[in-house]
Amino acid sequence: MPLVECVPNFSEGRRPDVIAAIRDAMAAIPTVAVLDVSSDSAHNRTVITLVVERDQAVNTAFAGIRAARELIDLTKHRGEHPRMGAADVVPFIPLEGATMEDCVTLAQTLGERVGRELEIPVFLYERAAARPDRANLADVRRGEFEGLRDEIGRNPLRDPDFGPRYIHPTFGAVAIGARPILVAFNVYLGPASNLPVAKQVAKAVRESSGGLPFVKALGLEVDNQAQVSMNLVDTDQTPIHRAFDQVKVEAEQRGAQVTWSELVGLVPQRALDAAATHHLQLAQFKPSQVLESRIREATGGPASGTAAFLASVAAPTPVPGGGSVVALAGALGAALARMVAGLTIGRKKYQEVDAQMRQVAQEAAALQETLAQLVQRDADAYAAVSAATKLPKEPAPAAAARATALREALLGAARVPLETARAATAVTRLAATVAGSGNRNAVSDAGVAALLAEAACRGAAYNVRINLVGLEPGTDGKALGEEAGALVAEAGRHSRAALAAVEAAIGG
Repeated sequence: MPLVECVPNFSEGRRPDVIAAIRDAMAAIPTVAVLDVSSDSAHNRTVITLVVERDQAVNTAFAGIRAARELIDLTKHRGEHPRMGAADVVPFIPLEGATMEDCVTLAQTLGERVGRELEIPVFLYERAAARPDRANLADVRRGEFEGLRDEIGRNPLRDPDFGPRYIHPTFGAVAIGARPILVAFNVYLGPASNLPVAKQVAKAVRESSGGLPFVKALGLEVDNQAQVSMNLVDTDQTPIHRAFDQVKVEAEQRGAQVTWSELVGLVPQRALDAAATHHLQLAQFKPSQVLESRIREATGGPASGTAAFLASVAAPTPVPGGGSVVALAGALGAALARMVAGLTIGRKKYQEVDAQMRQVAQEAAALQETLAQLVQRDADAYAAVSAATKLPKEPAPAAAARATALREALLGAARVPLETARAATAVTRLAATVAGSGNRNAVSDAGVAALLAEAACRGAAYNVRINLVGLEPGTDGKALGEEAGALVAEAGRHSRAALAAVEAAIGG
């Protein structure tokens, strides 16, 4: 089945619970793989990158837009990044087996459905644009939410492509489109006092002002720093290093220096290879010289799976960490319990427990999926805490906002492993069931399932507790810690029952 990338941008970067709810709404659609969740508290914006089979792409994006309509009120939204909707931009990008024409059709189908079912005005942009003046997202979003609210229904030029000719009172409007792979790239120019320079540099480098082709740029103040925020819409035509070099030259001509840069979301490997080749002045560089590429060729496997996950855990970075590891351990336990149930179903010798094993297999499959999703969700929760710690500590209103954001992020980071503990505890119960009643030839596998799930529960409880340490007394953190402790005790009881059944079966 052809694959499509979807990169919806949501106007929320400060409430981890809202971000998680939107992400989960999309992740629940079959065939979806969430690759990245990038939140920026200063922009108050989250970019979610996912890959999905083409036939499920519209359902996935619709689920995210619907969740945003329920959870985000744009009348209360404040952030540095321009926006006109709670789900502000929803682009489809063709991947393996899909074409740009496929993505244009997806954008049109989604736009019609969003307008009809959610009563949200929809504007098609980029390759899906129905009018030439809407190909550029900046033209579609001009005036943002407040400006569009005043013009729509009065100015025919602002009539949407789908949906009502009036703004949704809390959601706003959404731009839905089809485009090639885009790289979001930000370059910082020192303190906020350089904001005028950042705006001048952005104007100099963006295509619409006569700058670099396929580059969109804005000068913004982010976390008391001056930022040139760029979207590189075709890195084959204008590669990352060329955009960086041009920003550097323009900034230095105006008396400012580049301090650092960042990528938002994911980037194609070839774009980084091109940047490295350029700045190192490598002659005759070939992608086959990259060690990981040769390893993949030699092993016949992609840059994913067990080896890649182990490498990412072993890397000197905070994520993925223990929370992701225990979620994976719980998922493996669920998979083993499901396997033992499957080896029992349909066997004449175990006819009396057939219905029970079918129920176990169904529950184990659901828990396996939940825990697999929690591997990434735990990493996302840490990212939200990290973002909150980077908020400015002064003046006093900023410090208060930082404290609130950090408290919510820590609570969110505690709730995620608590979900892991709940699911892992349920797995220990299933492991005890299959150990006691399942196929005797697989009883040792049931024991391993119990051990993994109990370890997952205990490890998740540690993560709950460590995220509660930074909370002030009086929050609802105490209840989370108490529930985690109770789950550890329950998981231990189920695990002991499972291991007793294993010993009874193989001990003699």
